[in-house]
Amino acid sequence: MTTSLLTDRYELTMIDAALHSGRGLRPCVFEVFARRLPVGRRFGVVAGQGRLLDALADFRFDADDLAWLARERVVSETTLEWLADYRFAGSITGYREGEVYVPGSPLLTVTGTFAEAVVLETLVLSTLNYDSAVASAAARMVAASDGRPLAEMGSRRTSEASAVAAARAAHIAGFDASSNLEAGRRWGVPTMGTAAHSFTLLHDSEEDAFRAQVETLGTGTTLLVDTFDVERGVETAVRVAGTELGAVRLDSGDLPSLVREVRAQLDSLGATGTRITVTSDLTEHTIAGLRGAPVDSFGVGTSVVTGSGAPAAGLVYKLVAHQSQEGGDWQPVAKASPGKVSRGGTKRGERLIDGRGRAVAEHVIIDDTRDGLPDGGATNSGVDGEGGASIRSLTVPLVTDGEADARWMGQEGVRLARAYCAAAVAELPAEAMRLGDGDPALPTVYK
Repeated sequence: MTTSLLTDRYELTMIDAALHSGRGLRPCVFEVFARRLPVGRRFGVVAGQGRLLDALADFRFDADDLAWLARERVVSETTLEWLADYRFAGSITGYREGEVYVPGSPLLTVTGTFAEAVVLETLVLSTLNYDSAVASAAARMVAASDGRPLAEMGSRRTSEASAVAAARAAHIAGFDASSNLEAGRRWGVPTMGTAAHSFTLLHDSEEDAFRAQVETLGTGTTLLVDTFDVERGVETAVRVAGTELGAVRLDSGDLPSLVREVRAQLDSLGATGTRITVTSDLTEHTIAGLRGAPVDSFGVGTSVVTGSGAPAAGLVYKLVAHQSQEGGDWQPVAKASPGKVSRGGTKRGERLIDGRGRAVAEHVIIDDTRDGLPDGGATNSGVDGEGGASIRSLTVPLVTDGEADARWMGQEGVRLARAYCAAAVAELPAEAMRLGDGDPALPTVYK
């Protein structure tokens, strides 16, 4: 299946008109960035680059696509002929998947002709906006959990395709597992899950349900103990499974007090090693509110797959430079619309790290190398600065002359992104983890 029609009509009509005006093949640079962070956020986590590279490989206009476009009279015959031969032959640089960002961070830079680059706008934004929203929310939940495991279980709260993307993005941001099996098969995300309330209600008694589950899945399973009465459910669970019961799950009630009561009851029954996992519409705020409670793990659904109130990251895709018709010089271009002002020129990102290993500023370099073209991310990474400070390069090559860098793709790409995200978040100052309103974690400095 091609991915070429996962786009907006105006991408193709712009190409049609630009080819007609003679500007469609003008070399251009587009940039993806966020003007601002969602309210209450101090940093974002960019995700989706690996999925984007997969989608780019299938971005072709096959005979059926072209026939439909012709039938609907979307573009002219000349443009249909151009689309029939479309293969992205340009270059893409950007932040690594799992990197943290702040307003103005040049997350992705796409260089090519206007026509071949502009047609990618919707695909790029639909991928990065959703995945980054999920990863950004997930990173806050990971910080709030204080190292306790989290499972993503929101497949039923979003579409079937975005459920897989959400599981992947949450795992990159630090979630340990997902309920979604396709995420496990496609992206290598560990999967988990045992039983819902319907399983208990199917049986003639709670005890019958617990016995069936333990006999099938073993004593290490997790028993859902709040279908009826929690205290009775815990007693029955331990009686059926013994003190080696793996865990009990709580999906309702006043969790801070209920968790303490359940912990005390388990200990009194000798099940001191039985863990407690909680679900029940958790957010980063409710997770933080359980910091002092004896919770062993969390399961998060609706909140993480909807970006915890910010279902899109607010990323935009803007033309920032093009080559002039005369002489081949590169010209920066920018919007001046009120509230939507952008900065022209090709950019790359660097992060200033102090002598203690903490990030202190985001440097956005307006790059004049190679007459304004991106240089593939080469910077003075690791060079000592004043007071032992150093500069960390943020921009890396993702696609070079149409060829995607396989390092960032597939299950291995997910593994690398997950490890990278943990390290990038760990660099942030402590105030970045506060859940209240405040300034971005790092000031953006243009150079």
